[in-house]
Amino acid sequence: MGIHTIKMPDIGEGIAEVELVAWHVKPGDVVDEDQVLADVMTDKANVEVPSPVKGTVLALGGDVGQVLAVGSELIRIEVAETAEAGAVERATKVGAMSAARPSPQPSPQSPQRGEGVRPEAASAAPSQTRRVSTGGSLEEPVMHVSEIQRSDRPIATPSVRRRAWELGIDLQSVKATGLGGRIMHGDLEAHVAKHGSSTPSRALAGERQDEGVVTITTTPNYAERNDEQQIPVIGVRRKIAQKMQESKRRIPHFTYVEEVDVTDVEILRSQLNIRFGAQRGKLTLLPFLVRAAVIALRDCPQINARFDDEAGIVTRHGAVHIGVATQTAAGLMVPVLRHAETRDLWSCASEVSRLADAARAGKVTRDELTGSTLTITSLGALGGIASTPVINHPEVAIVGVNRIVERPVYRNGTIVPRQLMNLSSSFDHRVVDGIDAAKFVQAIRSLLEVPTTLFVE
Repeated sequence: MGIHTIKMPDIGEGIAEVELVAWHVKPGDVVDEDQVLADVMTDKANVEVPSPVKGTVLALGGDVGQVLAVGSELIRIEVAETAEAGAVERATKVGAMSAARPSPQPSPQSPQRGEGVRPEAASAAPSQTRRVSTGGSLEEPVMHVSEIQRSDRPIATPSVRRRAWELGIDLQSVKATGLGGRIMHGDLEAHVAKHGSSTPSRALAGERQDEGVVTITTTPNYAERNDEQQIPVIGVRRKIAQKMQESKRRIPHFTYVEEVDVTDVEILRSQLNIRFGAQRGKLTLLPFLVRAAVIALRDCPQINARFDDEAGIVTRHGAVHIGVATQTAAGLMVPVLRHAETRDLWSCASEVSRLADAARAGKVTRDELTGSTLTITSLGALGGIASTPVINHPEVAIVGVNRIVERPVYRNGTIVPRQLMNLSSSFDHRVVDGIDAAKFVQAIRSLLEVPTTLFVE
């Protein structure tokens, strides 16, 4: 018997270290060749590390959440001597083939790294899932993107497995649409829509599942509790934390809240949905808000900007690229509605829906998560009375939408019911003066309260 040590492969693209986000094996497990051992995450992708050999896991090289340098020890596997020799021989052949051909150059259309932060971690969200070949050689790891063969254990992230358990879904029965056979959150939704869920309330009943073991806990009313749960901040959640901290540390926020009467725009929206909904799709309030922001920015160009505080340069943009905050199982992502100034209500609604679905299914690309010039965020029905949204650095403003409530309003000598909503918007006080922020929000309010002005040029 021999010991085969797998080191962290060189992911390429200048990556020097990666974060270990999931182990799929533990010491003592018997693994097959090409079985996925671990998931690691870079700024650009989730990467699966498969085993180049068959054997027994002896030791893991790090804990989930730990950042490992390329070339550091990832895992040790006990293998037969013949298997070890075969792995080295395969690695030598692959290395020779790789050296014989030139390295591919990035395509001009390839998403480039790092235009800034997607709020609350959109840029941290990986755009794709790949596998790396460890090749069996630890001194010369070879990386390539390959088709992922589904083994007996369905390929899915821990969050997908948790959600499947909560819904009572056997992952073996789910049709996978992710890269190389990975099951995505969208696949679970499609499965539920077609087959339903068996026990969707198990998680609420106090059940937990860890490594396939289900335990049921009950807590009597008024019973004293002293239990604690430590949750590692790893993966996308760690990126969110880092970007939020960076935004709050670097940007002096101030928030401006204004009440908006959306009764008339809601009536218009309802009428448009009745008349055109079947052919063009249903409209939410968001396309109207986007349209109002586009018009308001014409007189407030300092709001549609990005601030490079290190260079001391504010760049005002003519194009309006709206970031739309979207909650996903992996955390908050902000896909970008590009050139909102060119879109009508239905084009805006369709593109926002497409981007949101892609984000929730884990299929949104890095290019679709970068380049926004203004962000809109909403908690929908949970929007509360007011909020203090965090600016998506390096932007200089974010518009927050609170929930719509019906309240009595005194109008023209009569008390009438009206639908009211607050806009809670934050601004970078280094480059946006209070009066300019107020003018921008008041312009949006005026447009929404008289919705016909949204379509008058």
